[in-house]
Amino acid sequence: MHSNPVYRQKKEDIKFARLTFPLYLCLFVGIVSSMTVEQVSDTIHKLHMADGREIILVGTAHVSKDSVDEVSSTIETEQPDHICLELDAGRYQTKTEGKSWSNMDISKVLKEGKGFLLLANMALASFQKRMGAQTGSAPGEEIIGAARIAEEKGIPFSFCDREIQITLKRAWRKSNLWNKAKLLATLISAAFSKEEISEEELAKLKQSDILQTMMDEMAKELPMVKEVLIDERDRYLATSIFGAPGKKIVAVIGAGHANGIVSTMQELEQGTLSTDLTQISETPPPGKVGKVVAWLIPAIIVAIIIYGFIHAGWSQGLKMFLYWVAVNATFTGIAAVLSWAHPLNWLVSMVAAPFTSLNPTIGVGIVSGILEANLRKPQVKDFESLSDDALTIKGWYRNRVLHALLVFFLTSIGSMLGTFVGFPVLVGILAS
Repeated sequence: MHSNPVYRQKKEDIKFARLTFPLYLCLFVGIVSSMTVEQVSDTIHKLHMADGREIILVGTAHVSKDSVDEVSSTIETEQPDHICLELDAGRYQTKTEGKSWSNMDISKVLKEGKGFLLLANMALASFQKRMGAQTGSAPGEEIIGAARIAEEKGIPFSFCDREIQITLKRAWRKSNLWNKAKLLATLISAAFSKEEISEEELAKLKQSDILQTMMDEMAKELPMVKEVLIDERDRYLATSIFGAPGKKIVAVIGAGHANGIVSTMQELEQGTLSTDLTQISETPPPGKVGKVVAWLIPAIIVAIIIYGFIHAGWSQGLKMFLYWVAVNATFTGIAAVLSWAHPLNWLVSMVAAPFTSLNPTIGVGIVSGILEANLRKPQVKDFESLSDDALTIKGWYRNRVLHALLVFFLTSIGSMLGTFVGFPVLVGILAS
């Protein structure tokens, strides 16, 4: 049987396949992972792609004078034929043409439900400006500098970052109430912090091991925010850079994105990750659970008060309703006073709070913020000094644009606290 020629040939084929399989495997692995990474320093990575292209990633701290110099010297040394910038077209226009907050309609912003988003924007801008004042380098100066050098040398450049509003909206929409509170608290505390940071400390923030520790801590504290601000943008930036034209590309990025971009580039090179960015380029719709919860609490409160009228008598039901009004109005009124709102606004906020808190589509903060902006209309000087006034607590009370935003924020918090305190009060009255 073993002398059968067909059998012997089959046996030889199996043996040949067994012996050559590892060779083919090595060849395959060599092909699909042929991108090589050369780490020149903590801030510079050179990626040698399979098609012969070279991509130089320059990691910066965004408010570091050293970063500005490093970007300039890298472009001068490498002489790339394309430059990618961690910036979107809107932010570039704002930084270069001076278009900032002057065209903003605060009432319209609040009506569209973007009050908390604007608050986060202002706190972030305030923090960046304070850092720039301490280090002598304006936020993003190294990126604007790279664009300026590109224009002077006639080097094509492109914006590789996702639009900032999309990023913030996704971070906000994906966060639950507690994480939203933590995010705002972190931004506001950073904006008003008096703690100074030196160039040496900024230099440490560009070191990969320290950055990784920071990313890990953010993942623990704010997992969804980390996903949107870091992971999604790693992918967006890497894909944009990967698809950029040119044989030698210099990409100016935040140092915290370097490792993520390198690993994403490897996946793109291997074809295991799609270059389609549609899913992370849109604001996700509100979750169904969030919608249900938003209406469930007001529905329960209304049901408790109605139950009090039906089963405990008119006087008990009226007592419950008045308690609800008093608790919600009191907390909101205190918040209105603390925000130094217009006296008429104190009254309007207190009257509106018990009812707006039962309607998730409109909060008392929207009512009080819009009213404040109309009672104390912002003037040209308020828009001109907006970024400077945002650096101090006093500025938030003095500047009429910021003040309307402050009234919106504090009365919203006041009404929220009134709801959480008023709910158990109603249950206690019903049970007594």
